[in-house]
Amino acid sequence: MSATALRDPRRYFESVAARRERTTEADPVCLYLEVTNRCNLLCETCPRTFEALEPPADMSWSLFTRIVDQYPNISRVVLHGVGEPMLVKELPRMIRYLKDRGTYVLFNTNGTLLQPKKFQGLIDSGLDELRVSLDAADRETYARVRGKDFFQRIVRDVGKFIAYQHEVGATAPRVSLWLTGLKETVEQLPDFVRLAAKMGVKEVHLQRLVFDDVGYGMARAESSLFEQTRADEQAAIEAAQAIGVDLGVTLDASGATEPGLSLKRQAEDQPWSTCRRPWSLMYFTAHGRALPCCIAPFSARDYGTYTLGDATQQSLREIWNGPAYQAFRGGLLSEAPPKPCENCGLRWSL
Repeated sequence: MSATALRDPRRYFESVAARRERTTEADPVCLYLEVTNRCNLLCETCPRTFEALEPPADMSWSLFTRIVDQYPNISRVVLHGVGEPMLVKELPRMIRYLKDRGTYVLFNTNGTLLQPKKFQGLIDSGLDELRVSLDAADRETYARVRGKDFFQRIVRDVGKFIAYQHEVGATAPRVSLWLTGLKETVEQLPDFVRLAAKMGVKEVHLQRLVFDDVGYGMARAESSLFEQTRADEQAAIEAAQAIGVDLGVTLDASGATEPGLSLKRQAEDQPWSTCRRPWSLMYFTAHGRALPCCIAPFSARDYGTYTLGDATQQSLREIWNGPAYQAFRGGLLSEAPPKPCENCGLRWSL
């Protein structure tokens, strides 16, 4: 399996027409495991800052192994959800457990806990990708978006980690910086690319903003770039891409796309139906609740209305092939999609 396919398992799955005809589901190729729903930041774009989604918890070792042992040949596992993974003491052990079976492993972190004493353990775990969500190119903007002032610490420690990798000859994990695309921050993208280069980071990603009907903090319609990017904002994106070429930093977007594509609608008729996530991946919260995907917590309130199963009570295949999942898939291919999906491809990009 190619590295590209591992990063984008959706490419292994078929057209809308073929999915409508299929009744027996192939096994998922990717698992999203929310190893914790706890966090040490108060980000203005995250729902957990404004309401309790589930009681605070770390995923137990027993639940973790119960889930991953049911798909021992799983291609890809993402160890994050709505919390900060590096708060979890068992994280390196979880990564090593997956790497010992050949799984591609990654997680997003806010970078606040990437201290030098953890560098070698992170490398030794075998982690493939370390994605650092920084969201700003300066201290003041960072504090406004992320809720606390850790900007200088993150820039310092991520830079130290890259230097340490070079010192010991480690090629993994591959480190990238992420910025959530907001009207308030997109103009910083050129400086963000310059900052990445100074830190030694070779990859920058523009993360699409996801928000629900209510809106909270900065996660609201007026902050979104999707389908309403102005000429000056597009110019900032293009300038950042050009700067990246000069400095040896690639600029891509979430969803395995480039920034311009990520911010535009890709289908006019029922765009949500082009999503392949319910046919390719499973997402589990720290408590074992099965949700449709990692976007769902950001796009709709009340987990109960779109819970597809419980890994503490059911096998993964019972969930994956069960009536709740099948009904969800059917709804996604209809004119009346499930609540978390009704604005995918409309309000935000796939």
